[in-house]
Amino acid sequence: MIHSYKLGGMNIVLDICSGSVHVVDEVAYDIIGLYEKEDKDDIIALMLEKYADREDVTKEELELCFEDIEELKNEGKLFSEDAFEPMAGDLKKKSAGIVKALCMHIAHTCNLNCSYCFASQGKYHGDRAMMSFEVGKQAFDFLIANSGTRRNLEVDFFGGEPLMNFDVVKELVAYARSIEKDHGKNFRFTLTTNGVLIDDDVIDFANKEMSNVVLSLDGRKEVHDRFRVDYNGKGSWEKIVPKFQKLVNARDGKNYYMRGTFTHHNPDFLEDIKEMLSLGFKELSMEPVVCAADDPSALTDEDLPVVMKQYEELAELMLKKHKEGDGFTFYHYMIDLKGGPCIYKRISGCGSGTEYMAVTPWGDLYPCHQFVGEEKYRLGDVWKGVTNTDIQNEFAECNVYTREECRKCWARLYCSGGCAANAYHATGSIKGIYATGCELFKKRMECAIMLEVAKTLGE
Repeated sequence: MIHSYKLGGMNIVLDICSGSVHVVDEVAYDIIGLYEKEDKDDIIALMLEKYADREDVTKEELELCFEDIEELKNEGKLFSEDAFEPMAGDLKKKSAGIVKALCMHIAHTCNLNCSYCFASQGKYHGDRAMMSFEVGKQAFDFLIANSGTRRNLEVDFFGGEPLMNFDVVKELVAYARSIEKDHGKNFRFTLTTNGVLIDDDVIDFANKEMSNVVLSLDGRKEVHDRFRVDYNGKGSWEKIVPKFQKLVNARDGKNYYMRGTFTHHNPDFLEDIKEMLSLGFKELSMEPVVCAADDPSALTDEDLPVVMKQYEELAELMLKKHKEGDGFTFYHYMIDLKGGPCIYKRISGCGSGTEYMAVTPWGDLYPCHQFVGEEKYRLGDVWKGVTNTDIQNEFAECNVYTREECRKCWARLYCSGGCAANAYHATGSIKGIYATGCELFKKRMECAIMLEVAKTLGE
């Protein structure tokens, strides 16, 4: 399968199964598009007619173009066959039961009252709660015991707002450091915070122990303060931005990223990206809101063309800044065209429910943070381990080829089938697809690939 598109003044052809990316002229672009649909002689006749005003488009030159295409095909770089589907199930099942990462719900409560919050202001449709050190300690013991030969283990302190339980965060990190060498492990920690409680102690601790810090900022003050308010209805932008700037400066502008959410109220999210840049932030992410279709924040069909255009203009801005030596990172445009994820990750996805799990304040295990509170998806707990093996098997069997829509999609080896939680909330099945999310993802991939190609050609 191939995917061809025009963007950034280039004609780009992707060979999906080999990962090859080709930048071609107009004639080759047209021929490749017809190659599997028409006979060679008919294609040549069509090209001679279409480009009759061009002296360089002759029958001889078209024959040479066909030879080049045939050579690429023979080398497995164009129209390559999909050899991955037969191995998809076995690849993922081999990793089932080997856990590498936990999302620690250290606090099921929050000091902000964001109306679009998927976690119901940190409560996850349940009671407010704080994780105790004892529960967290058992979660770390569970992770080590179930991590097999994996050395690097990932833990994200999440919420709600994890800094509302900061003392336990510090205790748990100290515990992990005290045992990791004895078990041949290396813990890497991430902290996700809304910033309200950031102070010098938090900054010092984060710089010492956190491999990454995720900071929640929606961009422009009026956009951010529309939703990210405290329980008195007051916006948080003015309170958190100086704290974020201080933390980022203390980390030398590295190992963090700003995570924003755009909604129906700001589909022109590029303006929010620009605001973040003006504040000195260069590691950025803006995520489309995921909520019920009847929610006032939900993206509408009318919003999608605006969003698509924003993604294109964002890529153009990133290329401009790159050429000026003032580049920045956008999380969804991080792609490696020369290497990239192994085929296992491309087929299997994030590993939710198998390699990755969320832990509630009382020690229950769920496939990921977006399933917390969905009782049928409770996997077990940190003492007994995974007892709901039927659900874990459902996740183990879920890969890009178990979704019928994905099997025919050009982006399948880039998205790995998408987010299981989004699919579940959109369709009621983890093997469904979130259609709007698919369209946005494909546009992001087109832009990301174009951006990397343009950088490479400009070197």
